[in-house]
Amino acid sequence: MDCKAADVVCVPCADYEPARVRAALEELIDRAGGLAWVCPGMRIGIKANLVAAMTPDRAATTHPTLISALAAILRERGAVPVVGDSPGGLYNASFLNRVYAASGMEETGAELNRSFSTCPVDLPGGRVCKTATVTGWLLECDAIINFAKLKSHGMMGLSAAAKNLFGTVPGTMKPEYHFRFPDPADFAGMLVDLDEFWKPRLSIVDAVTAMEGNGPTAGSPKRVGCLLAGQNPHRIDLVCARLIGLDPGTVPTLREAMERNLCPRKLEELEIDGPWMDFISEGFAIITERNGLQFQNLMGGGRRGALFSKFLSRSIAARPVVDQTTCVGCRKCEQVCPARAITIRRGKPAVDRRACIRCFCCQEFCPKGAMRVRRPSLARILEH
Repeated sequence: MDCKAADVVCVPCADYEPARVRAALEELIDRAGGLAWVCPGMRIGIKANLVAAMTPDRAATTHPTLISALAAILRERGAVPVVGDSPGGLYNASFLNRVYAASGMEETGAELNRSFSTCPVDLPGGRVCKTATVTGWLLECDAIINFAKLKSHGMMGLSAAAKNLFGTVPGTMKPEYHFRFPDPADFAGMLVDLDEFWKPRLSIVDAVTAMEGNGPTAGSPKRVGCLLAGQNPHRIDLVCARLIGLDPGTVPTLREAMERNLCPRKLEELEIDGPWMDFISEGFAIITERNGLQFQNLMGGGRRGALFSKFLSRSIAARPVVDQTTCVGCRKCEQVCPARAITIRRGKPAVDRRACIRCFCCQEFCPKGAMRVRRPSLARILEH
């Protein structure tokens, strides 16, 4: 039986040197409860963050040295580790092979998922999402380890343990989910429903080098220097938010988890094992979201208040904007937009503000980082 562990464990890991990584990961896992539950012959799915075909130095994907060390630890216990993900795009061998090669997964020594089946499932405990279509390979595994990357995120503010399991939705279906749940609160509810469905045995966050700024794909590497782990992804994310200076109240998945009593409202209520405060990253560039603010009381409530709230919320909501000097007119944003709100005019994308659902798929998948999240001047004035 696993030993009793803290809610969140944090251990130092200064860089990705293999011996240092192995030692840090062994300590992390041991203090997070151990692997007594692993039996010989078990197939254990390692759900990495492989958001795009990007090299490890870009800090967009879970680092291959960490995956390699975890796979070795599992093999020593007689298990069969299987690594995979379904990033945005085609869910087939050709597309995933490019991602595996670029991200360094082919060098990890772990079995890589080569099965591209999908399966409709019921989410019995789902509050927002009652049914989903998921990648079949994880259903065939005996247990799941969720291995995320710490990053800023356009729609959710934070990409870490909870957001990582959206990669269990086939890539080509992700726009459908954005369109079904365009409101950040509803989208977060769907993510929490997925987290509750999969219930990974362990969640780990690679915060050795995180991504700040225009995340989750076009930001900049930012050294943090630690690894985090626990059984509850939301409690890990509560610590992650504090590490990068993000108010947990602005992270929709954390708000939703708090409403469901899956996560405490205050960091002080967590039991944290390790010197996590040593890794608070000063000056971490984050994407500040302010969707979902309510202003009914400013107009005395009622119908007028609701209309004013709707107007003001739309007026201050963050939105995608095009950096004309960086954009190369590749049309990727037009292709991934689930609301068909983007058209190409004179070789550059134009966003229909009325049709835009603010899912930030265009920002996430722009290969040049030309799509950025911008908050209107009114939002910045109100904040101060």
